[in-house]
Amino acid sequence: MTDDTPLSPEAVADLGPDRRQALFQRDAGIETVRDDVRDIVSRVRTEGDVALREFAREFDDVEVGNLDITDEAERAYEERVDEDVRDAIETAAENVREFHEAQVPEDWRDTFGNRELGRRFRPVERVGAYVPGGAAAYPSSALMTVVPAKVAGVEQVAVATPPADELNPATLAALHVAGADRIYAAGGAQGVAALAYGTETVDRVQLVVGPGNKWVTAAKAEVRGDVDIDFLAGPSELLVVADETADPSAVAADVLAQAEHDPNASVVVVTDDEAVAEAVVDEVARQTPERDRADTIRETLSNDASGVFVARSMSEAVLFAEEYAAEHLSIQADDDEALLDRISNAGSVFLGPYTPVAAGDYATGTNHVLPTNGKAKLTGGLSVDTFVRSTTVQRLDRDALGDLRDTITTLATAEGLEAHAASVDVRFEDADEE
Repeated sequence: MTDDTPLSPEAVADLGPDRRQALFQRDAGIETVRDDVRDIVSRVRTEGDVALREFAREFDDVEVGNLDITDEAERAYEERVDEDVRDAIETAAENVREFHEAQVPEDWRDTFGNRELGRRFRPVERVGAYVPGGAAAYPSSALMTVVPAKVAGVEQVAVATPPADELNPATLAALHVAGADRIYAAGGAQGVAALAYGTETVDRVQLVVGPGNKWVTAAKAEVRGDVDIDFLAGPSELLVVADETADPSAVAADVLAQAEHDPNASVVVVTDDEAVAEAVVDEVARQTPERDRADTIRETLSNDASGVFVARSMSEAVLFAEEYAAEHLSIQADDDEALLDRISNAGSVFLGPYTPVAAGDYATGTNHVLPTNGKAKLTGGLSVDTFVRSTTVQRLDRDALGDLRDTITTLATAEGLEAHAASVDVRFEDADEE
């Protein structure tokens, strides 16, 4: 072992109440910043652009001139990124677009007896996407948030992303390729608040989506109700379910890849093989010093929601995974399909030894904006569905309404809603008088 790693294998059966709470009721530090976030959101709501510029000085150490930086995106694409970066962005964007185009729902009408019923789908008109920045650049998140919205038919997609003395050209280029309509230099909780409530420069949206750190996630929780949100997405999480066939070096590499995002990220391995658990711990220790963001990785590995765990059986590992409900679930086991059939709670699943989570983060086409903190028990990741709403449609002729007349009027009377019953009966007054 070549690094001072905080990891050591733990037995699932020996987990006490506090350890289980840290693992299965995690909040990634969101509650610790809720009060501060509430103050930030309130100031943006009342002070607008002035607050955004003051927070840029305080949190980003940047003097912001123009908050609207839309024009810089095309310039970055044309002039500031190398051809290989441009090609990678284009390839990833096309894969994301292709996958999400397969999700677009079609309007339909059908007959049910003598009733004509159906659904139609229409996009939300104004969407705000948060694209992280700061310690790392996320052109991938630009694609993952904007492309699905555009595929869904959203007319106006506005993006908030942290300001900088020199904005990352890859992120700007990706926003151009994705089709963002407006781009604003506003990061963190204040960026989310600007999208939710509007300022002198930023137009208010109907829906805010996108991943972020604990400040961003807490801000989305704070504005929810005044504006719709996708779900709470961040900081990052990974759960690897491994058996004796798993390659410990690959498992460790996946762990480190997610751990480098944020000290509040959560990375977990559960296996029914003690030798694999020991080998993964050794590999994490060996590989960590080789990573550029080793300090962040070490902090992530030290938090209470991370660890390497040994289950008494693969059935116990499956129960662990179901309770954990990870944002990213990697199954590196001989019979991965059988294990997948037994696990319902996960944001996105990565099967087999050659499907690293990084593939989905960037290029397969699936969306990497996914529910965290156990919310995969309730919702799926960002998709075209996020950006459309459905309307039911119905048409009855006289005979169809007549067939339902007694059912409607009896139930309406039972509920004490006489006018409901009358609205049906009035249509048959001529026939009743005969």
